[in-house]
Amino acid sequence: MINFITRYFTSLWAFITSPFRAIWRIIVRIFPPREFTVMDTPRGNVYTYEQSSFWRFTRFVGKIGLILWALWSTYVFIYHRPLLQMRTQQLESERETHSRHMTDLQTYLTKFNNLARDLNVIDDKILNTPDIKPAEKEKLMNTRIKTWGELDFLRTRIAEMLKNEDYAAEYTKLSELSAEYELTRAENEELKRRNTKLIESMNEIANADNILVERIETLTKDNTGELQQNIKRINSTLASLGLTQKTLLRNANKYTNPLVGSVFSPIEFDKEMDDKYQKLADGLEHWNGLKRLNEILPLGKPVKSRITSEYGTRNDPFTGKPKKHRGIDFAGKIGTELMAVAPGRVVSAGERVGYGTTVEIDHGLGFSTLYAHLSQIIVSRGDWVRPGTVIGLAGSSGRSTGPHLHYEIRYKGAPFDPTKFVKDE
Repeated sequence: MINFITRYFTSLWAFITSPFRAIWRIIVRIFPPREFTVMDTPRGNVYTYEQSSFWRFTRFVGKIGLILWALWSTYVFIYHRPLLQMRTQQLESERETHSRHMTDLQTYLTKFNNLARDLNVIDDKILNTPDIKPAEKEKLMNTRIKTWGELDFLRTRIAEMLKNEDYAAEYTKLSELSAEYELTRAENEELKRRNTKLIESMNEIANADNILVERIETLTKDNTGELQQNIKRINSTLASLGLTQKTLLRNANKYTNPLVGSVFSPIEFDKEMDDKYQKLADGLEHWNGLKRLNEILPLGKPVKSRITSEYGTRNDPFTGKPKKHRGIDFAGKIGTELMAVAPGRVVSAGERVGYGTTVEIDHGLGFSTLYAHLSQIIVSRGDWVRPGTVIGLAGSSGRSTGPHLHYEIRYKGAPFDPTKFVKDE
């Protein structure tokens, strides 16, 4: 044996590990090492990775293990689960039968003990009463015979119960039925008491509900009136644009952006419910629409300064000929800070022919504002701005005769008279 090992193997360890090395050579033959190349296109780098035979074999064994586990789990779920449910039902049935048997056994044993006690009392009266009358004695003997018969019957029934595994109860003890009746009556009284308390609580909730509805309606009406005044002054301007307040309110509730918030979902109640809830929901929807409309529309001045030129036809300062002025001019020195009047997104920030350095902000619902003749832009295209955010500094760039701010409000890209929007009535 030693000669064989030394002849064909370099050492005893080589001899012991030779089967494993043979198996490994087979694995390497089946799963040879692989190289794959990945190119990083933006940088132009090329990376080469190698998957060893051990890694490929391990991954293969893992996949086979997952497949076997999935097959076994499927088999257990399909075959064993119904069997387990059937066994569980059988066990539950056996438990119910056992419980019923134990109840009957307790009833029989109690009755047996009572009869045995009565029999001892009768025997004591017959044997220890010296002046007992024959009629009375005969009555006691008849009672004893009857009690003994019942006692013998119960003894037989108890013996059958202990021997027969399939025994089923034939009757329920009257005292147990009485106890269940008393328990049920007590539970019924408790339920009545709880029902009375529940009715009282429901009345209190109904009263509180009425108070809350009234207060919310009052608050909604008060706030709605205040918000309505801000929109009322621009109704004529909105009408000239072909817009109605109802349409704007509906669109305002559906509008969403990071500054205004998400869409307001209207609340609808079942028609069988009290009308006050739907009226309250409609009032809240109307109030929310007005609130959002006051936030979205560019209401107010972009700079605290006087108006030097109104919207409409005027003499052109360069040619002296009548020409339509498409916005409002505000007086201002170079460097005066100009602010956004409503939340929105900067859609343009740069040079425009005639306007010079301009910033345009989209506020949603088709409305946008334009600031022209700036000396410096503070924001960038794509920025979200809030009311009061400084978007630029006043100047005299473009077609301008002096430092001022040319301010326009546009609807769907077309400028309109913004006087009602910037002036309070």
